[in-house]
Amino acid sequence: MTDKKETEVKGKEDRISLLKVLGPAHVWALGVGIVLVGEYMGYNFSIGKGGALGSIIACWFIGLLYTCVAMIDSEVTSTVAAAGGQYSQAKHIIGPLMAFNVGLYLVFAYTMLEAADALVVGDLMVEAARDFGITDLDPKPFVVFTIAILAWLNYRGVYMTLTINFVITAIAFIAIFVLFFAAQGWSPGGAIHQKGLLTDLPYGWLGVIAAFQFAIWYYLGIEGTCQAAEEVRSVARSLPLGTMTGMMTLLIAATMTWYCTAGLVPWEYLGVSFIPQYDAARAFGNPFVSVVMFIGTLFSAVASANGTINDAARAWFSMGRDRFLPKWFGAVHPKYRTPYRSILFLVPVAISFGFTGLLDQVITFSILSGLLGYTFMPINMFKFRKQWPLGSIRRGYVHPFHPFPAVTLFILCAITYFATYLGYGVQLLAMMTFYIAASIWFHFFRYKYVRRGDQFQMNWPRPKGY
Repeated sequence: MTDKKETEVKGKEDRISLLKVLGPAHVWALGVGIVLVGEYMGYNFSIGKGGALGSIIACWFIGLLYTCVAMIDSEVTSTVAAAGGQYSQAKHIIGPLMAFNVGLYLVFAYTMLEAADALVVGDLMVEAARDFGITDLDPKPFVVFTIAILAWLNYRGVYMTLTINFVITAIAFIAIFVLFFAAQGWSPGGAIHQKGLLTDLPYGWLGVIAAFQFAIWYYLGIEGTCQAAEEVRSVARSLPLGTMTGMMTLLIAATMTWYCTAGLVPWEYLGVSFIPQYDAARAFGNPFVSVVMFIGTLFSAVASANGTINDAARAWFSMGRDRFLPKWFGAVHPKYRTPYRSILFLVPVAISFGFTGLLDQVITFSILSGLLGYTFMPINMFKFRKQWPLGSIRRGYVHPFHPFPAVTLFILCAITYFATYLGYGVQLLAMMTFYIAASIWFHFFRYKYVRRGDQFQMNWPRPKGY
């Protein structure tokens, strides 16, 4: 659609809204489903950076970072109940340029995560085939099939998509407990070697800081619960409940994952594995547990990819609906009530990154995009409380201890930038250059098509001091 046509009268497709069909369990399934794959792969690169002990220290500090993210998001999103999550927050509270950048952060964080998930499915199939003597299996068809079938599922409807996500996420979560109980993790005489857990810091405290980067993978994506705000039946109840219970679930799962895998596999090998949970099960030597961890790894990757397609498409759809991108992307399917054009558009992007086969690089790009979004949140929170103080508008949830969560989040984000620079400085600079170039493009070539009045969906009073 040409830019000239974009300025014409809105078509029928603009009057079709997304369905409000989701409850707290769906929000939990969306948040945990996206993230739980981080308990099956990617987190272990933090062990390679800081050793086993350094990894769990980083895990808990980054857990604090994400607890702050969940608290802030629960307040703002239960008040700004619109698709797009943090993007919608930015356009209402800060302004168009920030909103455009935050929208890109979300899309690239989720799309890169989707590509990483598909890579894990391919690598898992290759490793399983090797166990049966098949050594020439190509992972790329599995990458394409995973993304294509999940895109079709998202195309057909959000309720079915997230209901399936709830089931397979629950199975993947239970699989973590199967490994723990099979290895008798509570017993000093069990299969888990405590000496492998309490290692020295091989690279000192600088290694612990470096581990912050990949410790993000334990939790990256929990903020995706905000993307479903426009499709949740009771935003004030479902979003805070689903997000905070999801965060508690992930803190438990992350700690148990580290305990089991680092206690079964030497940290030097674990730190470079693409499928650490499956490798830990094979090291344990129980065929049943190996099958369970194969299923858990597969289901966690599929659930994550399923959720990221949902979230990335809704961020892209919201930007199109507000004319931050061509209006063509803001269409809703007349039958399935899904942002179908945005879903289909992002499929080849995810497949192309999945074809690279560079799991740590793809993860790094996802982490950096997510980290930029988290850095925006403290600024957003301070402006939100200042412009609309408590009592001036109805909030679905009010997070406690402000401003400490916002300050803590900003400090931990700064430390994680430094951690990323230590190992992936070139990628960090490349991503910053890309987002600066995108901002310039938006300012000079796209902003003229944005209708400022149309982008505001909340009937709020003028901000204090306006």
